[in-house]
Amino acid sequence: MSSRELAKNLIDQIPESKMYYIIAYLQGAAVPDETPNAETLEAMQELENGGGEIFDGSAHDFLKMMLED
Repeated sequence: MSSRELAKNLIDQIPESKMYYIIAYLQGAAVPDETPNAETLEAMQELENGGGEIFDGSAHDFLKMMLED
């Protein structure tokens, strides 16, 4: 039996009341691993070297600022 088949069989044994937790975990595990692109790596390096800009505010304020530019 493959690991995938075993996981599917185990899911059938989990009570419905606990499925929310299993689904949340599976959704996180299903996200593919992605390597940051060159632009992201450059921005991270800039912050590590004391440069760049860190926004300290709400998402609403950030979007408002971005749309004003």
